[in-house]
Amino acid sequence: MDIYRDFAHVYDDFIDAPYEDWADYIEEIWRAHGAAPKLVLDLACGTGNLTHVLAGRGYDMIGVDASAEMLSVAAQKGTGILFLHQDMRSFELYGTVDAIICMCDSLNYLKDPADLSRVFALAHNYLNPGGLFVFDINSRHKYQNMLADNIFAGTDENAAYIWENCYDPQSKINEYYITFFVKDGDGAFYRRFEEAHLQRAYGADEIKSALAGADLEYLAHYGELTFDAPKPDDARIFFVTRKGEYKN
Repeated sequence: MDIYRDFAHVYDDFIDAPYEDWADYIEEIWRAHGAAPKLVLDLACGTGNLTHVLAGRGYDMIGVDASAEMLSVAAQKGTGILFLHQDMRSFELYGTVDAIICMCDSLNYLKDPADLSRVFALAHNYLNPGGLFVFDINSRHKYQNMLADNIFAGTDENAAYIWENCYDPQSKINEYYITFFVKDGDGAFYRRFEEAHLQRAYGADEIKSALAGADLEYLAHYGELTFDAPKPDDARIFFVTRKGEYKN
């Protein structure tokens, strides 16, 4: 089954991510590492919430996502942003950018480490010299101890979901199956649909190795919204990397 197809239309109802806080944090990271980007790529931008927040702060934004449905929702939120329907493993831009971001554990969807290396290589290719690539990942702790083999559920006025989660520490693969019930038409009936999502847990050493292979300089990794080293119980980890300057 396709992911983020029907889910795209209720994604913003159920995903309560701190987009303004992330934007503040990303700007702090840029300043801390001496970057002042103007043109920014939001890779795997989803419904474009963070893309639009940064656009509202004066950045020229490009959004790339593999889901046409997610991009359709993103495009309805405003104009002035170039949205491209592309897989992050093979994305192509018209030129280079000053910075790249990839948020909301999008890289965890790359189950094959070779795909992670491909994304890093493309990021290197499309970054201007000295440009920063900032991304986050879900931690192993989150998969193993917070999501684990649990069932979650949620409702709002127009929809409800049941999330069945399973994590295999041997393969490092996290599977979650979501069943949605969404009000249809005049609300007299609910339409049911299902999606299956698979993500892979990555350790810092795996990330650093893939970065080195793509000739991206590892600068730091932090606990969420901090400039501190990640703690064992952090759910989300942010990485800061840079494309080196040209050398004569």
